[in-house]
Amino acid sequence: MTTGARKVVVHTAGHPGFPAKKWGVVTNAIRDPCYNSVMDTTPHRRAFLQQSGLVVIGVAAGSALAQAPETSASPATPANPAAPAKPSSWPGFPQQDPALAREIVGASHRNFERVKALLKAHPALANAAYDWGFGDWETALGAASHVGNPEIAGLLLDHGARLDIFAATMLGMTDAVKAMLTARPALARVGGPHGITLLAHAKAGGHAATIEFVKSVDGTSATPATPLTPDEMKPYLGTFTRDDLSQGIIIADSRGRLTIKEEGGSDRILTRTGEHTFHPAGAPNVRIAFTVQDGRASRLELSEESWFVSATR
Repeated sequence: MTTGARKVVVHTAGHPGFPAKKWGVVTNAIRDPCYNSVMDTTPHRRAFLQQSGLVVIGVAAGSALAQAPETSASPATPANPAAPAKPSSWPGFPQQDPALAREIVGASHRNFERVKALLKAHPALANAAYDWGFGDWETALGAASHVGNPEIAGLLLDHGARLDIFAATMLGMTDAVKAMLTARPALARVGGPHGITLLAHAKAGGHAATIEFVKSVDGTSATPATPLTPDEMKPYLGTFTRDDLSQGIIIADSRGRLTIKEEGGSDRILTRTGEHTFHPAGAPNVRIAFTVQDGRASRLELSEESWFVSATR
């Protein structure tokens, strides 16, 4: 007597989230114990009783195994449960942090190590620009260029900063400057950051061939405005309160130059354009007009097209 081969499902744990099934075969083929040999056809009574019991046990076990319901093992618990989600920390998301843009532009004037650290953390800052006030935009590369800092300029260019005519002039790339001015002559009259001229950038770089070439091009230099004397500045100095009652506007003498800034802001040099009228550095389209009575300014107005701010003291 022989029982048939029975097939059962055995589950084994695979990769987390992907339990794998493994099919196994349980065989209950049992040789009839009643016969010791093919020649012995008469069973012994004791052997019959003993071995027939084994048959019953084997058949019952096989039947129970065959009828057992298939079950799936629970997925394995990960050895390292996921860490709690980190809190959001991205100022200005999805734009890069404006404070970092301001920092790298400021650092690009002199601070090589800080620029290097900022670029390591955020390489895209190589093209950062910041408006110091009234539309006086300056890039990190522009900062390094107008102060004549080839080391920082080179670092920024190595990280993907976009070369412009002011950087090329400071770096002594005379052929590149010639090509740019040939293709676009009007570039000779475009001011760099803070309105600094192309010739000033050439002088900051100190490359004789570039300086001589730039000097030969009409419009690349401009006569700098004559600074006001202390007596000429005196009527304007002081703090003016904006008519909308927000922060004050400060007019000051900063190292011999008349400047303007909002409380907490950066000084912007003022260039005189007429009687009691000025424009901020790098923003010639902005008009600042003072009302002066008895040798003292009592009101100022700032305007550009439809934009307008007024303040009094």
